[in-house]
Amino acid sequence: MDSGQDKPTAGDAGLRSAVVVNPVKVADPDEFRRTVDGALTAAGWPAPTWYETTVEDPGRGQTEQAVRAGAEVVFACGGDGTVMACVTALAGTDVALAVLPQGTGNLLAANLGLSNDLAAGLEVAVERGRRRLDVGVVDDQCFAVMAGMGFDAQMLDSTSETTKARIGWPAYVMGAAKHLRDRPMRVSIRIDDQPPLRRRARSVLVANVGRLQGGVRLLTDAEPDDGWLDVAVLTPRTLGHWLAMGWALMRRRGSVPRMEVFKGRKVVITSNRAQPRQLDGDLIEPGRSLKAEIKPESLWLCVPRPAQHPDLSVDAEAAAERGERLVEEARRE
Repeated sequence: MDSGQDKPTAGDAGLRSAVVVNPVKVADPDEFRRTVDGALTAAGWPAPTWYETTVEDPGRGQTEQAVRAGAEVVFACGGDGTVMACVTALAGTDVALAVLPQGTGNLLAANLGLSNDLAAGLEVAVERGRRRLDVGVVDDQCFAVMAGMGFDAQMLDSTSETTKARIGWPAYVMGAAKHLRDRPMRVSIRIDDQPPLRRRARSVLVANVGRLQGGVRLLTDAEPDDGWLDVAVLTPRTLGHWLAMGWALMRRRGSVPRMEVFKGRKVVITSNRAQPRQLDGDLIEPGRSLKAEIKPESLWLCVPRPAQHPDLSVDAEAAAERGERLVEEARRE
């Protein structure tokens, strides 16, 4: 559902906001806070309330506290875990989520085209472009991008934080290389009320939108607000299969070999042995099953352009340019 608003004029009242920040992910917390406070002030917004995440609570409790305190926009500042915690707390509310990515592989930011651009993230929020998105639910956690079981989670587990900090998303390629020859898992995949599919798969992904780390578009038909989850089953067996799949994903012409895609509202994946699992790029406990269900149109997300478009990153580059001007204006004041 498209419910975007025009950029506020000077006479519009700014929105009450909160920043949920993982302090470990921010290189210079004082400078970061000055930039955010200054940009929002320059846009006519009140100063935000700040909440820091902890090891015990990566952001869900802080976001719930911000909602109770009357925040109309919550800025999630950190890696995938912080963003996912905020998504979980905000799903089903009328409070919008804005992403200020500070991690190296933030999946939702990649789908918004924001990378680690602080100025762009701030501009997207103050321009008040909004999309009502579906979210997926696994147990008591929500995801906005994708859940996965198998190779994708193995790759995340094998990618060191040090390497990510040094070279960014290509670090995931190095993590992936360690598991290209691992044996597949035997899985049963039940989608809605259909008979189960049985596959020897390396990975099963349940996605709401289609981009991976580095902006690679895995699922071209995935739309964030269509009420469906897209299920990708990856079945490469050899190094040649992996190379063919990678080449097809980079070119995005026609079908991708060794990948089947299905749609459903409820997906239950069961493996013959415990597997690593992830939600929105953040590892969760390994397990033999993954159960995901769609929660339609339950999250308000600040986006570069609110138009009904399957690609959330439309207008991201222009928003980044406008954001730089906003930050420069704040620094002059």
